Amino acid sequence: MGSKEHIHFSAVVPSPFDNERRRSPRIHLQVPLFIRGRDPRKETFMELGKTLDISALGAFIASPRALTVNEVVTLTIPSPSIGSSAMVPTGMPPIQARVKRQRHAGDVYLVGVEFLKPIG
Repeated sequence: MGSKEHIHFSAVVPSPFDNERRRSPRIHLQVPLFIRGRDPRKETFMELGKTLDISALGAFIASPRALTVNEVVTLTIPSPSIGSSAMVPTGMPPIQARVKRQRHAGDVYLVGVEFLKPIG
């Protein structure tokens, strides 16, 4: 009888900020979103970024602009313009999130945010 090798695949890919315990499971999902807030120079901005992973309590996002840790930003997922129909749901409302951490990585900033109100 031959020995069997067991290969285990993990659905969770570690993020650069994985040194803490998670309170909610994350989904690795890239979704474009608008980020609105104030940068470290206190200038108001709106930029197009994307999620790298998301959970009910927060998200890990890529932003073209540096954000301010502890600043509240507004995240809006753009919805396509589809004719009005009762069968097509409207876009998701904006999400308020607090910037918890960030690091510069090439031409983007990798940002961990915590939602002020859980989603889902």
